[in-house]
Formats: sequence, C-alpha cells, structure tokens
Amino acid sequence: MMALGIGCRKGTSANVVLAVIDEALQAHGLKLVHPLVVATGGIKAGEEGIREAALKLGAEFVVLSDEALQAVASLTLTRSEASLAHTGLPSLSEAAALAAAGPDARLLGPRHVSQGVTCAIALSENMP
Repeated sequence: MMALGIGCRKGTSANVVLAVIDEALQAHGLKLVHPLVVATGGIKAGEEGIREAALKLGAEFVVLSDEALQAVASLTLTRSEASLAHTGLPSLSEAAALAAAGPDARLLGPRHVSQGVTCAIALSENMP
C-alpha cells in the first residue's frame, strides 16, 4: 500500500495539494498505487483541501491521533523547527505517512515541500 502524509498552510486548495502530490510522486519516479491512503494529523483535520484531494484520488482519508504520530516521530527523516513549533513533530507529513502505512512502512525519502504543502510517501506490504 501507499500512504501519502500531507501537511499544508491553512486554506490550501485541493488543486495545490494534488499538484504537490504529483511533484512528489514524479521526484521518486512513481505513480499512485492502490490501496492508497491520504493521511494527516488532527491539527489539519479541518483542511478541506487535503480531504478533497483524497476524494479526487479515490483514496481513504485518515486523520491520525497525536499518539499514533508521536509513536513514529523518531523514524522521520526531517526535523523542521516550524513543524515542531506547530505540531510537536519533527515532520507532520512524514509521521502521518509512516503511521498510516503501518508497522512495516518505510519512507521513500524526506518530505517534498512546495507551494505551502508538504508531502511524504511511505510504502508497506500491509495495512495497519
């Protein structure tokens, strides 16, 4: 399965989120794989741009608990002071991708940052 962890500035549109997802996939030479999950943390649960992007991709939209995100925080590849200040996580998008993809998940690399959106990609053999 593929999990896309997403963070964004408040009010970011679905079209911008989708464009950044496409950039991140292209950077890794990938296409979308189903089952597909688009995940974020509770702090971004109300961001309609993320929710709408998941719907357009035919993906499950998951809002992860702070506990689930903290459980994988030490596995993130990026340490963002801005993310730490706002979410308490070194990278919300990387933690969301890892937590959503399950215990055998691996990040493909550091998060992709563009247009006020962060997108991290994690792959796993099993769903949590």
